[in-house]
Amino acid sequence: MTLLIAVSALWVLAATGVAMLPLRRQYVPGVALMLAAPVLIYLLGREFGWVVGLAAAAAFVSMFRNPLRYFWRKWTGGDVDELIKGRD
Repeated sequence: MTLLIAVSALWVLAATGVAMLPLRRQYVPGVALMLAAPVLIYLLGREFGWVVGLAAAAAFVSMFRNPLRYFWRKWTGGDVDELIKGRD
């Protein structure tokens, strides 16, 4: 097993662990995982091919769809209050 696969597997386990935390404690580790993911996805794609990179990117978008939607609306000037109210 390569180091990259081991680090990627640890990332997945860390993301699973963060998901089990109470919501107020998910922000800091969740943002750290969200920032580390593109680097891992790029390295996986470079090492194992574009299909693996595309699968990893799809899994990332699926796992982080709500935070990505929030940040996309925030960066493009959209209404983020609507997203927050929709969760309650």
